[in-house]
Amino acid sequence: MTPVELSRTVLQAVRRAVDDGQLDVAVPERAVVTEPGPGGCGDFATTIALQLARPAGQPPLRVAEILRDRLVGATGVRDVVVTGPGFLNITLDEQADPVAGLVREIRAQGSRYGHGDVLAGQVVALRVPYEVRAEVVADAVVRIVGTQGGRATVEHGEPVNLRPVPAPEDPAPLGADAARWALLHPAPHDRPRITADHLVQRESNPLFRVRYAHARIRSLSRNAARLGFAAEPGPMVAPHSADVSGPVVAPHSVDVPGPFVAPHTADVSGPVVAPHSVDVPGPFVAPHSADVSGPVVAPHSVDVPGPMVAPHPVHVPDPAAAPHPAAESGSPASTPPPLAAVTPRTPHAAVTPRPPLAAVQPLLTPLADHPRILAAAATHRAPDRVARHLVTVADAVLPFLPCVLPCGEEKPSAAHRARLALAEAAGTVLAGGLSLLGIDAPEHL
Repeated sequence: MTPVELSRTVLQAVRRAVDDGQLDVAVPERAVVTEPGPGGCGDFATTIALQLARPAGQPPLRVAEILRDRLVGATGVRDVVVTGPGFLNITLDEQADPVAGLVREIRAQGSRYGHGDVLAGQVVALRVPYEVRAEVVADAVVRIVGTQGGRATVEHGEPVNLRPVPAPEDPAPLGADAARWALLHPAPHDRPRITADHLVQRESNPLFRVRYAHARIRSLSRNAARLGFAAEPGPMVAPHSADVSGPVVAPHSVDVPGPFVAPHTADVSGPVVAPHSVDVPGPFVAPHSADVSGPVVAPHSVDVPGPMVAPHPVHVPDPAAAPHPAAESGSPASTPPPLAAVTPRTPHAAVTPRPPLAAVQPLLTPLADHPRILAAAATHRAPDRVARHLVTVADAVLPFLPCVLPCGEEKPSAAHRARLALAEAAGTVLAGGLSLLGIDAPEHL
């Protein structure tokens, strides 16, 4: 169940309550579903009971209880809890994956994701002055109104019903894309900034972040194709994958109490070999002051229950307490570089950073909210809402992208395909939003 489907489920519960005579209200066009707020619980929350309480003439808690009884039995809903003055906190069934469901919906609808019928059959007449910003805003409004089933016409005459604050100067020197962004991103009552800041490729430039996020996602898709896999919605985390949030630990409990350390003054004329064959993919590193004329080698694949020792016992003083040779000679002592730690791991282990819920949820919310943003932008003739929403999506997807592709010798898995599908869904929203604003969504940047 996706957030959009959950919104429909909530409206169906309202409609059943009205049909049963328990609520005497007009069924709203949509029910807003968001993350639970402070004191909430579950996967999603809605304020529909607070919205309907006044027209229903009943306390919000009573309305919430009426709707709760109808939501509990809905498909994909495991539990509903009423908190605060009447918030409905909804927990989805464990088998209902909202991320995969939302990604499938976006992939199925493509660039039409978020389109609706809020303005179906309506004709919106826009009367604008002869001014560049008013013309650009009206052009974007025509496109956005079309996404909601309406049709907009643009005329020049009085009385004017769309008059944003004019641009202080001609934006043409910025180029088509940056000029449109400079005029559309601010709210209509704000004065636009016609400066070269819209051209700089830096994090401080919202337009750059949006276009860069789209280009990065397209690059990930191309690189995934070279690695032999494509996007497919599913679980974000591979089963039995290694947890890379902490140190890498070898399987079967290899006890490695500390790094193998050669004394600062030891003369090792042959290779240093750990007996009993420990699987250590990386080399042992001795301090720079050790004279090691042969390679430091670790043989392969045997469990070592005890600490590693050299073949011929060598007294290893405490590195923290042992005096440095330079200090004994009277010269200023320099701190030796840190020793390389031994971190055994299995070959082909999952080393890609797993996307935690903290990274997925900030992206899931704006993607699910995209239909509502488009409907609001069309209703209020406000393309700036779309522009700011694209910035929110870009800022949410950029921290998620490093975990999409496998790293090193890691094999592509179903989790990688699912992460790529989520990233591509964000790219679809970014590309669709930019096209509504009349701005190019680059493949390369």
